[in-house]
Amino acid sequence: MNHFKIYQKYMSETEISTIGEFGLIDRLTKDIELKNSSSLRGVGDDCAVMRYPDNDVLVSTDLLVEGVHFDLTYVPLKHLGYKSAVVNFSDIYAMNGTPRQIVVSLGISKRFTVEHIEELYSGLRLACEVYGVDLVGGDTTSSHSGLVISITCIGDASADKIVYRNGAKDTDLICVSGDLGAAYMGLQVLEREKIASAGQRDFTPDFAGKEYLVERQLKPEARKDIIAELDKAGIVPTSMMDVSDGLSSELLHICRQSKVGCRVYEDRIPIDYQTAVMAEELNMNLVTAAMNGGEDYELLFTVPLHYHDKVSQLPGVKVIGHITKESLGCAMITRDGGEMTIVAQGWNHMKPEESES
Repeated sequence: MNHFKIYQKYMSETEISTIGEFGLIDRLTKDIELKNSSSLRGVGDDCAVMRYPDNDVLVSTDLLVEGVHFDLTYVPLKHLGYKSAVVNFSDIYAMNGTPRQIVVSLGISKRFTVEHIEELYSGLRLACEVYGVDLVGGDTTSSHSGLVISITCIGDASADKIVYRNGAKDTDLICVSGDLGAAYMGLQVLEREKIASAGQRDFTPDFAGKEYLVERQLKPEARKDIIAELDKAGIVPTSMMDVSDGLSSELLHICRQSKVGCRVYEDRIPIDYQTAVMAEELNMNLVTAAMNGGEDYELLFTVPLHYHDKVSQLPGVKVIGHITKESLGCAMITRDGGEMTIVAQGWNHMKPEESES
């Protein structure tokens, strides 16, 4: 059905119109079991019912549109479902909270069958299983512009542990989890193979040596483990957010909302070997890709200076710089000791198509 055979060919495909909206919802959610005590009632009534007697409630939502946020030429539906859920979980973890429930709404065009949507839901449900989140409701409707996915995630956190973007202070350490730029390079690999597949009836993409990059793009993970490690170490960050639009963009968000400046060091930015190799193949500046690529879903956070030894020992965390006074601005210290002003060049989905390059 397309070059990468993303849509699985089923022996018998079912038109959604033959079972209707409620039949589809029943088929997708009939055996869901609730895991969280805050989930009192899930799918089946006009509303889900949740109770949070002791904690503050966190709510995040994401809208994903085919052709804008994902390309079904090379994104498997199961991976799309998984990623759609995980990026919402990541927002809750970025507030130092725990995701508990999601509500999923879909706009579905006529080219999708029941089996296609089941495949999408298999990814959603796998993500919920892995992260201990309940799928408690949603909606479906027809779409004239491809597949549209809207997910709202509800989570909770103790009021004294919620972390915002506006709490960074002068001399705080800037930390990031994992590595950066791999998801962006994975997108370049997928786009390259899409171009190579043009005009070919049967095409097998070549991901040899680039498997990690492709996985980072198609199946990212929310850093639940980092939140657990911070809690175990007794560290509550002064500010935090996830790296969805690029490190540069997220740093500037924190600095603007906290009314501070920052210095990050080029040689401390964590980059995977496959990312470096791919950047060389594409003749692309490696640090620019790592700073501006986006979709890494790592955690960027700040902690007081006196936590240096503790945070440096956390697995998967690297100190990459420090917060300064606002008057000093935001800059990266290059390998040769120079300063480069940090500019947000991350992905902007509202950018007019004619100005994109």
